[in-house]
Amino acid sequence: MASNIIDAKLLAKMFLAGANNLESHKEWINELNVFPVPDGDTGTNMTMTIMSAAREVAALGENPDMVTLCKAISSGSLRGARGNSGVILSQLLRGFTKALSDKTEINIEMLSDALEKGVETAYKAVMKPKEGTILTVARGGAEKARELCDDGIADMETFLQQTIEHAEYVLSQTPEMLPVLKQAGVVDSGGQGLIQVVKGAFDAYQGKEIDYSSIKPVETTGKVAQVSSSYTAQAEMDIKFGYCTEFIILLSKTFNIKHELDFKAYLESIGDSIVCVADDDVVKVHVHTNDPGLAIQKALQYGQLSNLKIDNMRLEHQEKLFKMSEKEEVATPSKPAEPPKPVGFIAVSVGDGVNEIFKSLGVDYIIEGGQTMNPSTADILEAVDKVNAENVFVLPNNKNIILAANQAAELTTDKTLLVIPTKTIPQGITAVINYVPELSVEDNEATMLEEIKNVKTGQVTYAVRDTMIDDKVIKQDDYMGIGDAGILSVGRDMKQVTVDMVSAMIDENSELISIYYGSDVAEEEAQRLNEELEGMYPDCDIELQFGGQPIYYYVISVE
Repeated sequence: MASNIIDAKLLAKMFLAGANNLESHKEWINELNVFPVPDGDTGTNMTMTIMSAAREVAALGENPDMVTLCKAISSGSLRGARGNSGVILSQLLRGFTKALSDKTEINIEMLSDALEKGVETAYKAVMKPKEGTILTVARGGAEKARELCDDGIADMETFLQQTIEHAEYVLSQTPEMLPVLKQAGVVDSGGQGLIQVVKGAFDAYQGKEIDYSSIKPVETTGKVAQVSSSYTAQAEMDIKFGYCTEFIILLSKTFNIKHELDFKAYLESIGDSIVCVADDDVVKVHVHTNDPGLAIQKALQYGQLSNLKIDNMRLEHQEKLFKMSEKEEVATPSKPAEPPKPVGFIAVSVGDGVNEIFKSLGVDYIIEGGQTMNPSTADILEAVDKVNAENVFVLPNNKNIILAANQAAELTTDKTLLVIPTKTIPQGITAVINYVPELSVEDNEATMLEEIKNVKTGQVTYAVRDTMIDDKVIKQDDYMGIGDAGILSVGRDMKQVTVDMVSAMIDENSELISIYYGSDVAEEEAQRLNEELEGMYPDCDIELQFGGQPIYYYVISVE
């Protein structure tokens, strides 16, 4: 019989089972995308978010304590968060674990409180919460849990089952809250992802046999990373990071989750095989890096060091990964750092042509990603760390990356991170073009925020299924012109669909049309489109550039 109390060991199993169940359903969730485009990624984003935490939880072993478990779930999901759905999931988990981290065992009332805290935290993270989404499903479940708790329910299994059933009912009602879901004939994909997590967790609570093989733990068990089974075979090959570095930080000041995430992000920027386990007054650290001095220098900001050990793995590759050399214990001296410049830029981009455009405009770092792969909060933090500037502007260039960028800004402590909420590549290009070095950071931010409002963007791709959106009947393999607010054109002829899309974007104030053609479009074909648009709009300047982006044949802006 299932217990009415959940301890840390059981909660860990439930969390891993939830992650595993989401992973096994991710492709199905991807297919729930409202727009029938070939880049539906909600399931992938949520899976990568929760798996980042699951790997940390799996590394804790079979008997974790509640504090360590909650920290692993929270920090792992925050850093691994991708896409809007992934960020919201990470915030749900953040609030949930915050309410439980000081408990040793969880009863129904505590669990109800934690569900409410998770919903409260997630809603605060979204500037304009929209009902009919994962937030609505989470809130519905939390409200049912509170109702059951207040009614005095005593059986945990019944409590969990009825809470999940009500959350599923709320999910089924999301098409009534968002007409676009009803028209497309789907429920909210993020909400469906959340349901898969809690259903998997419930299976583990009931003691069902779960296959956890899809979850690979990080290299740590909480003390020292385990030797990789493949390392010996690869040891004779070139090693990217040569020094295996270990030490303990004896904390002299507060080391909260922001410090921990910042420190981990820094370590990831200079190496790999990261282990960073924080207790109340110590932090155990392991990293493979080419410059141990940098890791040491960063660590000294938080306290004194103890148990410092460094292995040159290139010289001692036949030893076990963490067997300390008696011959070499000297850290490579850190290189003097150049003074930071006032302002730097990071852009999320995909496509050789678009990447080169951003670089030519002075962007310091390109994060590869966009429609088909949303970078995580950790990816953005790593990029920020690599830009040697006091103030860093981040251009997400995709509406599904803005939340992750904002989350990175909250976690950045050593420089100012400013997110310009660009939703498309053309908006990002416009933002950079309007940057004026002589102006203050605040004035430039205000200018960029204003200028991106003047950019209309259309993107041409193909449909992966039959559906109806914006009263337009769409058949599989149709070409679609997608504007900022919906479908602008549909048809079987790509050029005609593109022309119709531009026509819907043009008004009497339009002066510039910028065309970025993708990797699947021949230059001659793009030139013919360019010539036709020149004939149609003689009063507009028209620029044709190779973008090289996948999935989208054309990305076109009108200003």
